Amino acid sequence: MGIKDCFAAIPKQWKFPKVIFYLFGIELLIEIAALALYGIAQPDLYRTRLWQEGSDHGWNSDPNSILYAYANYRPVHTPLPWSQFVTDYNVIISVVALFILLCKGIMYICHIFYPLLSTIIHAALIAIYAVSIHAQAAPDMSDPDHPQPGAPWYITRGCGAPVKASLQGYCKQAVGSFAVTVMLCALFFVYFVISIWSLLAPAAGSVIRHRKLSTASEDAEAQSQRPWEMTQVQPPPTPGTTGGLKSPMTP
Repeated sequence: MGIKDCFAAIPKQWKFPKVIFYLFGIELLIEIAALALYGIAQPDLYRTRLWQEGSDHGWNSDPNSILYAYANYRPVHTPLPWSQFVTDYNVIISVVALFILLCKGIMYICHIFYPLLSTIIHAALIAIYAVSIHAQAAPDMSDPDHPQPGAPWYITRGCGAPVKASLQGYCKQAVGSFAVTVMLCALFFVYFVISIWSLLAPAAGSVIRHRKLSTASEDAEAQSQRPWEMTQVQPPPTPGTTGGLKSPMTP
């Protein structure tokens, strides 16, 4: 089986094409919500405020420790869930994911969004959003007196009392940002599973079909290359015999 046969054997049809179409619509809604939540949080609408609120209750480190480190010329280490990196990263991946969704829709309409391509794209998106989930739910162990071994307090404790009323709205926005990140990662995993299923489900039938086509082409080629001696060639009729040319009359 040549390269062309191997490429032709790769399934190009979706197992559930209507499901893919519906998933595009669901992804569009979640992507818009994610882009709005990430954009609102940019650059630092409530991150430092929530960090300070957790410090006031003894749930995590103190953001003023960064100023103390600068003043004493010590290495500055911002805990990952409270860093600017998380906010910027979320905005970037939301824009990239929305652009990829636009490309996916165009390719799907043009019938060139194959399951193999979908598998590669969504595997990358799963990895990208898994990094975001890890960053948002990372621990804060920078203060030994107030360690935060798990996710930030707004994820584990909620946004009710004793959180200040003025920060409860920001707290819910932070929880919403984390929720849409998890939802998108789960949605991309659904894409990935359907893509793998579409690749594996018809694979056996496709291989058998292409093997039959390959065998038929090989037989036709073998027939065309048989020695010419093996073919039955009718000799020309002998003059003077039935069906042949008559001998001329001698004077």
